[in-house]
Amino acid sequence: MLIVGLTGSIGMGKSTAAARFLERGIPVFDADREVHRLYAGPLADEIEQAFPGATTDGKVDRAKLSALLLGKPEKFADLERIVHPRIRAGERRFIQAEHAKGTPIAVLEVPLLFEAGGYGAVDVIVVVSADEATQRARVLSRPGMTESKFATIRSRQLSEEKKRALADFVVETAGTVESCNSQIDAVIDKLRGRDGDAFDRHWRD
Repeated sequence: MLIVGLTGSIGMGKSTAAARFLERGIPVFDADREVHRLYAGPLADEIEQAFPGATTDGKVDRAKLSALLLGKPEKFADLERIVHPRIRAGERRFIQAEHAKGTPIAVLEVPLLFEAGGYGAVDVIVVVSADEATQRARVLSRPGMTESKFATIRSRQLSEEKKRALADFVVETAGTVESCNSQIDAVIDKLRGRDGDAFDRHWRD
């Protein structure tokens, strides 16, 4: 089994790339989706205890949580100590299930793959990347996003130069969806038939 780590900074096109892997029949674990699931109930009480006022009706209110974190980068570590172990557990369930099915390639879509130290748990790293102007335009067009929020998020992410240097494949996403899809197809073609050892090293037990 070959385990692929799909990553990239905010606004770089991870969702578009992940969708193409899925269209090609390759299963993808979406870390952001898992966070949404956890925020919708399983971790709400624990996060409320650590960040009073962060929940509404038993669910984490991402806007409220973001406001509590704004300008307090040291608080992110507290949040990560709560969330990251549960994300790792979700990844493990996904990888072990796909391995049991005999899946040849599986993708972990993880925004903070490098920053959280998860790159050692995959065989291949695919980084989606775009120029700074494109990234800024995409991110600031999102509802509720501000310059200060964007700056806080970027401060926690590895530089684009370093991510590209650490990648096995770089997918340029400043262009069209069709261009991104074509590049993902080319990556898949190169990965077909390859095997990896990340499962034995990191996920078997």
